[in-house]
Amino acid sequence: MSPAQKKTAPPSDREHPKITVYSDWCKRCGICVAFCPKEVLAMDENRRVFAKHPENCIACHMCELRCPDFAINVEEVKK
Repeated sequence: MSPAQKKTAPPSDREHPKITVYSDWCKRCGICVAFCPKEVLAMDENRRVFAKHPENCIACHMCELRCPDFAINVEEVKK
């Protein structure tokens, strides 16, 4: 998978889960955006999902669990 085909939230000083959206697998249904309790995910003008507020992610994995295409991966940071 090429870098252009997946979007990963940028790193920051504070440790938070790494959110990866595999664009080629995503059918842009918006289920992951709707189920995110912290409004971490959003859709751009082309209905592509991206992590708009990755710093708010609590690693509940609701987006992963609800995605019918397995297009999202949430990787928790191990301390």
